[in-house]
Amino acid sequence: MSTLVVLGTQWGDEGKGKVVDYLAEQADYIVRYQGGNNAGHTLIYENKPFALHLVPSGILFPKKYCLIGNGVVVDPKALKEEIAFLNKKKISVRGRFFISEQAHIILPYHKLIDGILEEGNVKIGTTKKGIGPCYSDKVKRIGIRVVDYLEKNVFLDLLDKNLIEKTPILENGGINIEKLKKEILKDHKELSKFIKPFVADTSLMIEGAIKKNKKVLFESAQGTLLDLDFGTYPYVTSSNPTAGGACPGAGLGPTEINNVLGVVKAYTTRVGEGPFAVELFDKMGDFLREKGGEYGATTGRPRRCGWFDAVVVRHSVRVSGIKHLILTKLDCMEDIKTIKICVAYKYKGRIYKDFPSSRTVQKYAKPVYEEMLGFKGKIKGVTSFKKLPLNAQKYVKRLEQLVGAPIDLISLGRKREETVEVTKNAKWF
Repeated sequence: MSTLVVLGTQWGDEGKGKVVDYLAEQADYIVRYQGGNNAGHTLIYENKPFALHLVPSGILFPKKYCLIGNGVVVDPKALKEEIAFLNKKKISVRGRFFISEQAHIILPYHKLIDGILEEGNVKIGTTKKGIGPCYSDKVKRIGIRVVDYLEKNVFLDLLDKNLIEKTPILENGGINIEKLKKEILKDHKELSKFIKPFVADTSLMIEGAIKKNKKVLFESAQGTLLDLDFGTYPYVTSSNPTAGGACPGAGLGPTEINNVLGVVKAYTTRVGEGPFAVELFDKMGDFLREKGGEYGATTGRPRRCGWFDAVVVRHSVRVSGIKHLILTKLDCMEDIKTIKICVAYKYKGRIYKDFPSSRTVQKYAKPVYEEMLGFKGKIKGVTSFKKLPLNAQKYVKRLEQLVGAPIDLISLGRKREETVEVTKNAKWF
């Protein structure tokens, strides 16, 4: 038995796609366990970057099985477009890509409601892709699952009930319900036929793989600070990207998880609304954004940038039981004279070394920084930790001390080979 959870330790955008792509070569199964097409994992294929939003990052390896677990919400239209995109690149998914029959379906009214709420009094910086409203239906027990979507009579009955329940908010938003229903029914005929060959009981597939001693990699979307319970609530996603979310999101017990690997960026970014103690509004923030290409893979929105926040990553290490870390984008810190690291927060004279739950403290706390000398020169292409500039090595080791987990790998670019082993022959499976 060999299972590994890979997750983001900040607000997402840490480079999980590259990491999963890198580790997928060792895995047999790659499983997405939460989120939807609000995620964006950027990969390199034939020397060109492209983003995946639903299909797990391991799809680039021909003999790997890629699963979407029951904890994911699926937009059939977006999935069809993504698979068409992969087929165009001659990346076949047939026979090795599967969707849980228990995953919930995103329908057009979810996206419409998402937009109405975001433009009203519930502005949290959502992607307006219907993720939150779909999860809301799941919790309210009126959701439509993939298995329901494929049973026409069941789907029609549930659709009518959902449209009745949602009529007030949709009509207030200027939506014609009959026109919307016709659009959904028209799409359903085509999309249900399209997704049917991919549908399976993925929980049973995972159990079978584990019993055969296959290596299973569980891939999160978003990051820990967007976790519904442990993130900067209410400016969070609608699911649990923490390691604990892998169990209900993929259909396996906690004793089946062997290892947890966190992906952490050498500085901090976030997209959308919400507190962000280390955010930089000066030239340094602009420098990091441009150097790191910090624009959302899903939305194209510029990311808010700041120094490394050890309070946030220490929190992530604790709530997910992270045993190993992969550090990304260290090369984007080149030629910075003085590097700052947030080691605590300060609010009304009190020092917070642990991430606070209070909305007030999260919003108004000031970062407590320590400073280190930066490093000069290009480090892309370096393949050995000892060949990195001494100050870069010191920075990495200081981050390890502050967050409480070892950094085993350093990513210096999007390509698989642009990776430095800090811990030689480290094993994650």
